[in-house]
Amino acid sequence: MRPIPFNRPPMLETAYQYLRQAVANNHLSGDGPFTQKCHATIQRLFGVPKVLLTTSCTHALEMAALLLDIKQGDEVIVPSFTFVSTVNAFVLRGATPIFADIRPDTLNLDENRLAGLLTPRTKAIVPVHYAGVGCEMDAICQIAKQANVAVVEDNAHGLFGKYRGRFLGTFGCLATQSFHETKNLSCGEGGALLLNDARLTERAEIIREKGTNRNRFFRGQVDKYTWVDLGSSYLPSDVLAALLYSQLELWETIQARRQQVWGRYRTELADWADAEGVFMPQIPEHCEQPAHLFYLLLPSLELRQAFIAHMKAAGIISVFHYLPLHLSQMGRTFGGQEGQCPVTEMISDRLVRLPLFFDLSEADQDRILSAVRSFRVQRRLTVQPKSDLKQAG
Repeated sequence: MRPIPFNRPPMLETAYQYLRQAVANNHLSGDGPFTQKCHATIQRLFGVPKVLLTTSCTHALEMAALLLDIKQGDEVIVPSFTFVSTVNAFVLRGATPIFADIRPDTLNLDENRLAGLLTPRTKAIVPVHYAGVGCEMDAICQIAKQANVAVVEDNAHGLFGKYRGRFLGTFGCLATQSFHETKNLSCGEGGALLLNDARLTERAEIIREKGTNRNRFFRGQVDKYTWVDLGSSYLPSDVLAALLYSQLELWETIQARRQQVWGRYRTELADWADAEGVFMPQIPEHCEQPAHLFYLLLPSLELRQAFIAHMKAAGIISVFHYLPLHLSQMGRTFGGQEGQCPVTEMISDRLVRLPLFFDLSEADQDRILSAVRSFRVQRRLTVQPKSDLKQAG
């Protein structure tokens, strides 16, 4: 039986045309013609002052840490339920991560716990829009404003997602995007830094260009460029930008198809999930999710692992997600311990993600749905009774 992968990045007809054109342009390094097209398109779509493509979302986060002058002794509040890059970018600058628990409904940073985590050393709050469902940005931004700390949105999942009608990535002074191969739009490896505070633009360009004022030189503002600040090489190749641009042009087509797949999962698994005590994504009315991923919450770790094995036997790859950062080897060096983030610990054990990608066929989705519905949770449930599941709903 032909296997169904968890993910497959979109490859459109124009991608091959643009890749050939990028090579023919003889500008394979960064900030070439296709990079400029990507910058202009993203700025127009999201209405932000400045966008800079980067080699990864990780590097966009590192740029954010440099722009905020994060240093030894600073504290940065991050959810424990996230990818390690969210934390690493700030730890690399000497900051101490303060791990926050997540909400049991959206799996986002719990804004109700923020006030208790703030100290005079807090320099930034980094909300992560899990699965592209918006964090409660009104509350988070208000808390940050009162405490005079920056908000950096890790929007790796949230491209085209909205909170109260406004695009994710436009709330914090800085926001980061991912164009990794697992994301809705992909160039294999890539990211972007969104600068919502125009005052940070010139320094961001310098940091991105190895700490030099090279961009001012190319604009004719100086007659030579030199080393003026900290920085590194964060520019992606224009070849990668060409691949990304082919998808940016057709983002509505890509998003419409992903929404169809996501919506079908939600509709056709509803009765099974209800009968089996399995929870599906909860989307607040004031949020618009971008169909980045579709997950299920099984009653226990044992059942989650049994489900993954069951799907694999049917030739379908389903995968778990983040392990709690506060319980990792590095997290424990910063004081992480069992019970510190109880919702994160519970969710991490139980979550599994289903295949979701642009060209997932109807026939393959039929197979996935059939395999999921054939898994009988209640027959296997030996760890906790169904009534206890309401705690994590």
